[in-house]
Amino acid sequence: MDERARAHLGLFTVNAIYGLNYVVAKGLMPGVIAPGGFILLRVLGASVLFWLLRALRPQRVAWADWSRMLLCAVFGVALNQLMFFHGLMRTSPINASIIMVATPILVLILSGVLIGERISRRKVLGVVLGAIGALALILLRPAGAMAGSTALGDAFILINAASYGLYLVMVKPLMRRYSAVTVMAWCFLIGAFLVLPFGWSDLHAVDWPALTAPALIAMAFVVVMVTFVAYLLNTWALGVVSPSVVGIYIYLQPLLAAFITWLFMRIGPDRFGLTGGYEAALGWHQALCAALIMAGVHLVNAADRER
Repeated sequence: MDERARAHLGLFTVNAIYGLNYVVAKGLMPGVIAPGGFILLRVLGASVLFWLLRALRPQRVAWADWSRMLLCAVFGVALNQLMFFHGLMRTSPINASIIMVATPILVLILSGVLIGERISRRKVLGVVLGAIGALALILLRPAGAMAGSTALGDAFILINAASYGLYLVMVKPLMRRYSAVTVMAWCFLIGAFLVLPFGWSDLHAVDWPALTAPALIAMAFVVVMVTFVAYLLNTWALGVVSPSVVGIYIYLQPLLAAFITWLFMRIGPDRFGLTGGYEAALGWHQALCAALIMAGVHLVNAADRER
C-alpha cells in the first residue's frame, strides 16, 4: 500500500471515530461530566500521550514557526474543543454532524487564499456534490428528527467548523518541516493552558468514585481515540495530501453518525451507560446521499493527484 492509500485509510478511520464520538460524547454530557471538564480531560490526556510519544524522537521547532504553532493551538485545539463540546450538549448528534458540512467548503476557500492551493473545477464539483449529499440527510429526515437541538448549540458547532477548517489550512506548512507528533505535542500543550480556566471547576466537580465502568470506558475512548489517535492520523495525512482532501472526508461524518446513532437506538444506549437523547432514521435516501458524498471524495482526491 502506497503512502497516499495509507493516508486515505487513515482519514476514513479518523472520520469513523468522529462519527462514533457524536454518540459517545453526547451520552456523557452533562449527566456524567460537564463540557468544560470534558474538554480539559481530553486535552490534558492527549497532551500527555503526545509528549510520551515525542520523547522517543525529539524535534526542535524554529522560532519563526512559533506564531503559527500558537494559532494552530488556538483554532485546532482550544476554540475547536470548546465550541464542539458546548455545542454538542445543546444540539442533536446528527444536527452537529450536518453543520460540519461547512468545514470542507471553508477549507477549499482558505487553502486557495492562505497557502495558494489550486482550486480546480473538479475540486469545486466534488465539494458541491459532497455538500448536497450531506445536507440532504437533514433536509429529508422525518419530522421530529431534529429533537434536542437549539439555535445556540448549532451556532457553537458552526464556529467549531470554521475554527477546524482554519486549523487544517494553517497546520499544512508546519507538516512540511516537522513530524505530526511534534506539531500535536506542542499544540496540545499550549491548548491545555488555554482551556484550563474554562474546565478546571467542571473537572473538579466530577464524582470520580461513583463513575460506572461504561462511563470510564467512554471517557477513555474520547481521550485516546477521538483526540490522540484521530488528531495524529489527521495531521500525518496532511503531510501527504492537501487540506481539501482532508476536509472532504468530513462529509462522511453525517453518514457514519446517522448509522451509529441508528444502531445505538436499536441496541439501547442504557446498555452502554449513555444517557443522551438519540434520534436517527435510515432509508433509501441515505444510500443516495452516500453515493453523492463518495463521488465528491473521489473528485477532490483525483484533482489533488493532478497537482
